[in-house]
Amino acid sequence: MNIFDRYAPFVQDFIYQNHWESLRAIQVAAGDAIFNTDENVLLSASTASGKTEAAFFPILTLFSEDPPVSVGAIYIGPLKALINDQFLRLNDLCAEANIPVWHWHGDVAQSHKAKLLKHPSGILQITPESLEALLLHKHAAISKLFHDLRFIVIDEVHSLMRGDRGGQTLCLMERLSKLAGVNPRRIGLSATIGDLEGTGAFLASGTGRGTVIPRIETKGTKWRLSMEHFYIQGEQSAQGKSVEQALPELAQKTDTAPEHADPGIGYIFEHTRGKKCLVFVNSREECEAVTTTLRQYCEVKHEPDRFLIHHGNLSAAYRETAEAVMKDEEQFQTTVTTATLELGIDIGRLERAFQIDAPFTVSSFLQRMGRTGRRDLPPEMWFVIREDPPEARAMLPTTVPWKLIQAIALVQLYVQERWVEPPRLDRLPYSLLYHQTMSTLASCGELSPAALASRVLTLSYFHRVTQEDFKTLLRHLLSIDHIQRTENGGLIVGIAGERITNSFKFYAVFQENEEYTVRWNSQELGTIVQPPPAGEKIAIAGHVWIVEEVDHKRHLVYCEQVKGKVPAYFGECPGDINTKVLERMRMVLRENAVYPYLMKNAVARLELARHTAENSGLTEEPLICLGGDMWCLFPWLGTYAFLALERFLKIKCAPHLKLTGMDSSRPYFIQFKMQASKEQFFQVLSKMERQPLDPIELVYPKEVPMFEKYDEFLPEELVKKGFAYGVLAIDEMRARIRNWNEKIAEDVYTNL
Repeated sequence: MNIFDRYAPFVQDFIYQNHWESLRAIQVAAGDAIFNTDENVLLSASTASGKTEAAFFPILTLFSEDPPVSVGAIYIGPLKALINDQFLRLNDLCAEANIPVWHWHGDVAQSHKAKLLKHPSGILQITPESLEALLLHKHAAISKLFHDLRFIVIDEVHSLMRGDRGGQTLCLMERLSKLAGVNPRRIGLSATIGDLEGTGAFLASGTGRGTVIPRIETKGTKWRLSMEHFYIQGEQSAQGKSVEQALPELAQKTDTAPEHADPGIGYIFEHTRGKKCLVFVNSREECEAVTTTLRQYCEVKHEPDRFLIHHGNLSAAYRETAEAVMKDEEQFQTTVTTATLELGIDIGRLERAFQIDAPFTVSSFLQRMGRTGRRDLPPEMWFVIREDPPEARAMLPTTVPWKLIQAIALVQLYVQERWVEPPRLDRLPYSLLYHQTMSTLASCGELSPAALASRVLTLSYFHRVTQEDFKTLLRHLLSIDHIQRTENGGLIVGIAGERITNSFKFYAVFQENEEYTVRWNSQELGTIVQPPPAGEKIAIAGHVWIVEEVDHKRHLVYCEQVKGKVPAYFGECPGDINTKVLERMRMVLRENAVYPYLMKNAVARLELARHTAENSGLTEEPLICLGGDMWCLFPWLGTYAFLALERFLKIKCAPHLKLTGMDSSRPYFIQFKMQASKEQFFQVLSKMERQPLDPIELVYPKEVPMFEKYDEFLPEELVKKGFAYGVLAIDEMRARIRNWNEKIAEDVYTNL
């Protein structure tokens, strides 16, 4: 029997009504895996390929044949907007079969939730945070709600692979399954997975099942891709030059930017009139600034405002207004957004996406590109790379257009190798351990230490956490009154802990953007979110400052003014650049390839960058003398290996090399002064690399590197251990040092 014939009649009718002439390859493969195996399933196919229907057609067919007597399937989506979008799509499909579809998140009416609690059935669509709240507050009802749960569908599964939120989702699925006495099959959906086997193993954690990963041959997709470079001030790279312009049809002006406009933002303004577009930026702050500038241009040109804004810190009303306008086929407006519109919500027929500067990952580039190209149009993305023109006497590393090179590298890695970042599954998630410990205690009530450990440490995500680590955590939580002992020797949530677990903010494990006030002596400079640890730099009030102290309780940052540039933020996703990307960037500077998507300014700027690289030798020699005792190291390492090398140099090598004034631009280069020769530098690195190294030695003496939401409630030793063993990529750093020394030895031998 073919897959279409196996579908329930109401599913077949739905397909006829939508005038689908045949099933897509993903739908056939998913039907085969779901109908004919009892395994978990990972469906990876391009955006808008019908993955959601591919998963739900067979699930709904099975439900129509044997209706579940509780909620039968949970759909976990990473965003409320995605849940709302899929809710409408699934409702149409399920209406005829009388299979209820429920959605549950912070913006859903209590009356809707109450109906589900009274009549648990059908499909529940929910975010990880709302599922946490459900387990916490409806603990006694979990068995009634889910005792016949058969499937958990995780949408955009790649977005949960790189941090605590994915770990939380895994923990929630395991906790719910144990409480309800079920072992549902898991079905992961994604358009951008690099390591399918690793993701399949992640998806199956704790289920005792394998994961079926259908290999789907897809037809090549044609892209409309362009990349242009702009100096924010002054003459552009290609001015006065005869440069072939790629894709000339993309350059036709649709209107004119105001005189003296920022050229890059003006270019976006020019090419969005009468079109429905998205403009992606890499931070909330940039999102606000770009939207404000574009709206000012509308005022100057006496035009109606045609720009919307969408990011995670806006109210639901603002976000939903932007989503509704983008879905309206009659409206031609442009939305400036962060990653919040990167994921699977269908916002209709988008004509093109813009990307300001380079995203951090290939995955992010593909997701953003995939927002366009629906309804049989080719995906279309325009990169807009902006930089200040290098000063005449600028030092070598600052004259390289890093964002342009990074953008080219991301595109080339996918075009040539189909490479996407693999999952990070080897972390030490102590912040999440605190969260799940407190959540388990708050929902279950009193538990003995052994019972608590058996519930928490058996969760598969904590496979690297030892019993000794857990004892250390519990002793600390007792000392700060987050938990307390009862007369019977059991553990309950303490008074200080109740303040945390009773807040709605507790459901999320990602950082809210809490603002910290920045002070210099008696002056207040402004506010920032997610302050870096002491010793790092920040930019505020038009200057660069070094952080002296962070007071997390009072949300204060104390700093001193310094000169220089601010290194890139390093966190879970922002700034999390893989070593493979840096190595491809090096190749971009080395090779003579012409990339067909580069526009005239970008072609000229790349040509200049390659000329600089060739003359300086920066792609051949990792260490370059900038003049006198000033040196620059180009490691071509990803964020976490770069961070390890930076600390290795400061802590282990600096005393031997009289190395001072280290100034990093992560993860591109490190500048410093050194009273030693190049040969001595590599000799010392080699000698120190060969010595035993405990990663904890790379944490600064008074540093407590807090990056995750609940780090402030952890004992210092666990914060340091989690950072040293779970974040710093020390093996990668050591391999690079050994590689340098092998190359030096090879060069010496060649010259004999």
